[in-house]
Amino acid sequence: MTDIVTDPGVIMDWVFEVCARAAHEVNRAYCIALGDMSQVSWDDAPEWQKSSALHGVGAALRGAGPAASHEGWLREKAATGWKYGPVKDAAKKEHPCCVPYAELPLEQQQKDALFVAVVLATFSALRNTDRWLGRGGHAPLAGA
Repeated sequence: MTDIVTDPGVIMDWVFEVCARAAHEVNRAYCIALGDMSQVSWDDAPEWQKSSALHGVGAALRGAGPAASHEGWLREKAATGWKYGPVKDAAKKEHPCCVPYAELPLEQQQKDALFVAVVLATFSALRNTDRWLGRGGHAPLAGA
């Protein structure tokens, strides 16, 4: 059995999930503030949505800014059959944000900026935890 405290690969998976969860929940709160009550919590999110967020974490950690993050999301959506639609509809694979970044309304561009900022802030904060640093019985994370 793999142990999260001794396997750096498992720990990095944990870091990516923590970053994705944080970014997802901040975006969800932002959507609620805008009156969009359609976003579900991370725990209730479908696997395709979690997978998309995890890919976004990787892009942000490789230096993608908001525009590049959105373009990566858009490529992933297109590759999995999604297209533009006036209302988000997972069953039809339609989404109103399936447009180039420059064509997004400012409110939607802010979601991309929030996602990237939260990923980077969460990653930075995790680097100072005992789990990352190998204290308290935890193995250090790769790259620490």
